[in-house]
Amino acid sequence: MIASIEGRILARQRDALIVALGGLGVRVHTPADVLAAARTGETIFLHTHLHVREQELTLYGFDSQQDLELYQLLLGVSGVGPKSALGILSALPADALRLAISQEQPGVLSRVPGIGKKTAEKIVLELKDKVTATEGLPPELAALNEADAEVIDALTALGYSIVEAQRAVQALPRDVMDIEERLRLALAGFGS
Repeated sequence: MIASIEGRILARQRDALIVALGGLGVRVHTPADVLAAARTGETIFLHTHLHVREQELTLYGFDSQQDLELYQLLLGVSGVGPKSALGILSALPADALRLAISQEQPGVLSRVPGIGKKTAEKIVLELKDKVTATEGLPPELAALNEADAEVIDALTALGYSIVEAQRAVQALPRDVMDIEERLRLALAGFGS
């Protein structure tokens, strides 16, 4: 129904932008990266998805058609609603999400707040044939061992994003196996 929206940003909210459109202020829920890049007063163009419920119309906006299509694929998975799908795309960049699905790594998805192990497995199962990793993208999301998973959990609990934690773990030397030492080295990597 509403395929895109273009207008001046009137305000930023916790998970949405208010965009001026023909004298109206339209609330558009966006992923965290779009929200972070948006500046009040600037003009923005978003590809949109209108979610219709009994008593509510909610607009979701994305900066690329590919991100919108990925969002709509996530909505097709039973148990994944509009807010959960937006949460996934806020926690994981679209390329990292595609890579995790194509490499069948539900553990990466289950680290997203609100996404449990079963839902993550269902997403991977239902979308693995529909999603391919972006060409030329390095496989940064290698399979995790238990120590790496614990380090990522600790880093995300400290406020780092899943992607930041994943990259920090990938940079750790493989000869260090102690979880506390791996966590210390990962934190030191953020400081440099």
